[in-house]
Amino acid sequence: MRLKDLAHHLGLSQTTVSRALNGYPEVKEATRRRVAEAAAELGYRPNASALRLATGRAGAVGMVLRGSDEFGPHTSEFLGGLGGRMALEEIDLLVTTVASQQDEMAAYRRLAASQKVDAVILHSPSLRDERAELLMELGIPFVLHGRTDVGAPVAWLDIDNRGALERATTHLVDLGHRRIALLNGVKGRTFAEHREEGYLTALAARDLQPDKALMGNSIFTDEVAFRLAQAMLELRPRPTAFLAGSMMTALGVFRAIRQAGLTLGKDVSMIAHDDVFPYLNADNMYPTMSTTRSSIRQAGQRIAELTMQIVGGKPAADVHELWPVELVLRESSGPPP
Repeated sequence: MRLKDLAHHLGLSQTTVSRALNGYPEVKEATRRRVAEAAAELGYRPNASALRLATGRAGAVGMVLRGSDEFGPHTSEFLGGLGGRMALEEIDLLVTTVASQQDEMAAYRRLAASQKVDAVILHSPSLRDERAELLMELGIPFVLHGRTDVGAPVAWLDIDNRGALERATTHLVDLGHRRIALLNGVKGRTFAEHREEGYLTALAARDLQPDKALMGNSIFTDEVAFRLAQAMLELRPRPTAFLAGSMMTALGVFRAIRQAGLTLGKDVSMIAHDDVFPYLNADNMYPTMSTTRSSIRQAGQRIAELTMQIVGGKPAADVHELWPVELVLRESSGPPP
């Protein structure tokens, strides 16, 4: 089927159909959906080479990963959702790996000079992310997985990290816990700062003073979490509950709890952030793990869609999505002993 045939079937001009398929903002959402549904039903797929010639686009989106710590299960899940959704639109995902922040900034400059990508995905932003500032300077459209404040509108999708940790901490306090440890992400990352704010807000609401010895920041690996949790469990009084920043962190905390001769869910409680890994299911753990739940694969899929909208001309100021996080209570969280 040709574009002309699809337009004739819909009773629309070829220009309108083309713009609807390519995400131009001036096309009404109802028209965009109607065209997309008809294209799917009738099996219309635009010729990728012809589309690139007509639009002047590269047909690719870039993402730069820095350091070995960014090649974990979180990244693979996110890339699975992102790349899978883009593949449906015949858009390539160009992933570049670098060793340092300096190399990452140089990679963005190369992308700008080569014009190999139409947009960039920025992940794990800081509170004022210099990568976002550089991309704005270079004129490369981008979408953030997270949030930053650079003094200008940027496109982003984020989860409510602040609200999630406030709810989880409040629940543990209501159960009677007073010594609650927080194993958080890297200091300065926006999501980690928001989680700390939620944790501190919940403690302050009950007139509880935070203990810096019970607050740790690190990359999300089971080995680092094991060492942090082990040191915290040696404190007197020890923590009676943990808030783990990821399921990988939770595995390390669980190992430290067992090594200390304690029982999860009875002697020590834990609530983990669960990114809905298909191979690490909180319902299948023993005991089952209480979580703040949000799918990172679905986030990748949605960011792919938002990126296509940005490339189509939608203003960055109009691309803001904050997803709620569900608190799922299971056997790992209970009253303190």
